[in-house]
Amino acid sequence: MLRLITIPISHYCEKARWGLQHAGLAYREEPHVQGVHRFYARRAGGGLTVPVLVTPAGAIGESERILEYCDRSLGKQRRLFGDGSERTEVLALCRRFDAVLGPSARRLIYVHMFAQPEAVLTYNNQGVPAWEDRAIRHGLPLMRRFVGRVLGIRPGIEIEDEATVWREFDLVAGLLADGRPHLLGDRFTAADLTFSALASAVLLPSVYGWRLPQPNELNAATAAIVSRAREHPAGAYALQLSAHRK
Repeated sequence: MLRLITIPISHYCEKARWGLQHAGLAYREEPHVQGVHRFYARRAGGGLTVPVLVTPAGAIGESERILEYCDRSLGKQRRLFGDGSERTEVLALCRRFDAVLGPSARRLIYVHMFAQPEAVLTYNNQGVPAWEDRAIRHGLPLMRRFVGRVLGIRPGIEIEDEATVWREFDLVAGLLADGRPHLLGDRFTAADLTFSALASAVLLPSVYGWRLPQPNELNAATAAIVSRAREHPAGAYALQLSAHRK
C-alpha cells in the first residue's frame, strides 16, 4: 500500500490526501509533528518537507508531483491537469496558490493559533506517535521557535499575510464571477483542488483529513478571520468543494 508521510494539520498534506482520494488510491498515512517530520521525510526517501508519498517505484516529494502521480491512474475526464493549453493554465494557477496563498495562509493561522496553546496541542498532535505528542507538550516553545524560523514569522507579518490571503480570495472570486462552475471552466482540476486545500488554513473546514478547530473554540480575533473567509465567495466555493469532494 502507498504510504503518505505528513504533518496532520498541513494544508499541503491535505492537498496530497485529496488527490489520492480523487484518484481512488488506497494509502496509509503516517503523521508526525513539526521538526520530527524532517527525519521521517528523509528516511522515506524525500527531502526535508512533507508530504512525501512512498510508492513501489520510490518516494515522491512535493504536493504537485503527488497530484501528477495520482493523475496517471485517472481517465481523461477526471484528470486534474489535462493536456496542452489546459495543463499550462492549471499549472500556472496551482503554482501561484502554492507560492502565494499557501505560505501566507499557513503563517497567518500559525501566528493566531500560537496565542492559544491548548488548541494548538489538541489539534496539532492528532494521530502522531505518543512520544512525539509528549515531546511537543513539554517543548512547545521550542516548536514555536522552529516553526517561526522555518516559516519566516516576524512581528507584524500576520498583517501582510492577511492582506495577501484576501487578494488571493478576490482573484478566485473574480474568476468565478461569470458563473463558471470551476476556476478554469466546466472541469474540476488541480487548480480547484489546490485552492480549496490551501485555503483550508483559514477556512478550517469540517471535511478534512483530520479534525480542525471551529470558530467557537477560538479567540475572537482568530474566529473573525475564519468567519470572514467562510463568508467570502471564494471561501464558500472552497467549502463547497471540500464538502462534496470525490
